[in-house]
Amino acid sequence: MSHTVRAAIIGATGYGGAEVIRLLQAHPYVHITSVISTSNAGAPLADHFPHLQEIVVDMLDVLDVELIAGKADVVFLATPAGVSAELSPKLLAAGLKVIDISGDLRLKSSSEYEQWYKKPAASADMLERSVYGLCEVFGDEVKGQDLIANPGCYPTATLLGLIPAVEAGWIDPSTIIIDAKSGVSGAGRGVGLGTHYAEVNENFSAYKVNKHQHIPEIEQALSRVAGKPVVTTFTTHLVPMTRGIMSTMYATILGEHTTQDFIDKYKAYYEGRKFVRIRQAGKTPATKEVTGSNYCDIGFAVDERTNRVTIVSVIDNVVKGAAGQAIQNLNLMYGWEETTGLLFSPVYP
Repeated sequence: MSHTVRAAIIGATGYGGAEVIRLLQAHPYVHITSVISTSNAGAPLADHFPHLQEIVVDMLDVLDVELIAGKADVVFLATPAGVSAELSPKLLAAGLKVIDISGDLRLKSSSEYEQWYKKPAASADMLERSVYGLCEVFGDEVKGQDLIANPGCYPTATLLGLIPAVEAGWIDPSTIIIDAKSGVSGAGRGVGLGTHYAEVNENFSAYKVNKHQHIPEIEQALSRVAGKPVVTTFTTHLVPMTRGIMSTMYATILGEHTTQDFIDKYKAYYEGRKFVRIRQAGKTPATKEVTGSNYCDIGFAVDERTNRVTIVSVIDNVVKGAAGQAIQNLNLMYGWEETTGLLFSPVYP
């Protein structure tokens, strides 16, 4: 490398922003030059995340586009919904590259965004310009771009588990049922009754049934690879653990395909993509086996009695489902090896 890329993180006091900071510490080509919080400017980042004491010593910057442009080349937006829609055009106009970890730029339809997110959508130009950065599927489109919509956590686990079978015509898209479960960190750092310890501990609950904002994102990507509209049943659950997502998916098989056929198909599809690992027959992945890593592990079981396949896909929601994939997109944007700064083993146990 002839130079180091300077990175800024907006929303540095949330879990996603903090994880971007943690992972970039190991990146050989990136230097963090600005950490930004709209509500805590002027305070040390370690006041909010003591685990970063003497690691990140910067004071939190104010949100000033000109100031950011003078310090950075690329900006990670780890912001609540609605913020990126307003900020991205200003950052791009200032000559910055943008990786949006929020959901503002993922949906190509502004009306769908407003229906599901209950906020004004980004401009049609921004939605058209953004590239959906599901790296293992659409990564070639990311190269050289300046505006990336980082996929959501549930969609990442779900789409990596479904797309090869849908694209190959091995399953009937109209029969897909997605049973997804997430750790509490997926709700962010804000305090609320739904994530209160006494409510979550020793409890297991479904939430946003048929109303989760990731539904149209999943259906948009599946429709794209299927070449026709795809509608799914998608139910999310909250599990009393900190990190992890498991998407268990069910679909009717078209033709005759065994468990080993699915394994061989997915290994071929993801060949060379080091962050997707396919389990052998009879083995299903668990969330702890990917904790703290950028891996997505996938397992299969074909039920010959019902002619349906069960696909189990697991990720760490804060890494592969957010910060890790954002850095993977950064690598693709700049033409670096996709795994740069991300080749570390999961934390176990």
